[in-house]
Amino acid sequence: MSHGNKLRDQIARPGTTPLIGVYDMYSASIAAEHYGGMFVSGFGFAASHYGLPDIGFIAWPDMMAFVQRLRGAFPHHHLLVDIDDGYVDPEVACHVVEGLERIGASGVILEDQKRPRRCGHADGKQVLPLDEYLTKLDMVLRTRRDLVVVARTDATDESDILHRAETLAATDADVVLVDGVRSVEWIGRIRSVVGDKPLLFNQIAGGKSPRLSLGELTGLGVDVAIYSTPCLFAAHEAMDSALAELKQADGRLPEVDGDGIGVRAATALLERNIARLRAEPERVGV
Repeated sequence: MSHGNKLRDQIARPGTTPLIGVYDMYSASIAAEHYGGMFVSGFGFAASHYGLPDIGFIAWPDMMAFVQRLRGAFPHHHLLVDIDDGYVDPEVACHVVEGLERIGASGVILEDQKRPRRCGHADGKQVLPLDEYLTKLDMVLRTRRDLVVVARTDATDESDILHRAETLAATDADVVLVDGVRSVEWIGRIRSVVGDKPLLFNQIAGGKSPRLSLGELTGLGVDVAIYSTPCLFAAHEAMDSALAELKQADGRLPEVDGDGIGVRAATALLERNIARLRAEPERVGV
């Protein structure tokens, strides 16, 4: 079964499928120990690969190269990839979708923002005319074979949110995402207009959306939850704390006890990636 159909089948099962945002191979190695699905977050990739905010700096060859490394190391995990607006041009969007499916991505998220784009939970977002986005989405849908396609709207006007969500649900997209949903009430309103189409909810710490458990999301009719930045923000906090402590200790490293993270624990984590590669003899090429 293709990676796209595996994710499609997972989404169709009862409950809410969690996909954990990863930003590099190390964060993915840790996420793989806990969850069966990953979200290749544009926010995290822009931060880690370029040291820049998520406002449109990502180059599609960089994202494709990252996904290829992920699929090689994690042959059985779901990989949902954020491709922003398809990198502006519909032809480029289709080329990227073809390449990602060939590499082994499970799915992509395509948004309706216009440039300059913003993080979905930031202020100042602007959206393309709906017809223009639908043309791009239709081209992507006709290009993919089995890849899951999530149609995302970043609309902020209340009537436009519902209109776009209902319109996207009527397309051949597999899943609908309204980003930056501000309340539980609005999740219900969006659920009511998308009908039977699977619904995705994006959770990001400090973002505009409420913090909800998987059980709560299931009760609201949400089929997929992406957690964009838990790894990135945890790393930020831990690194900042560790370096502040190192400075306070005049450069003396802390002692690593049996359960601590040191060279042995880190090496053991990465050796498990080698074991997965050796257990999966089929090579995934571009």
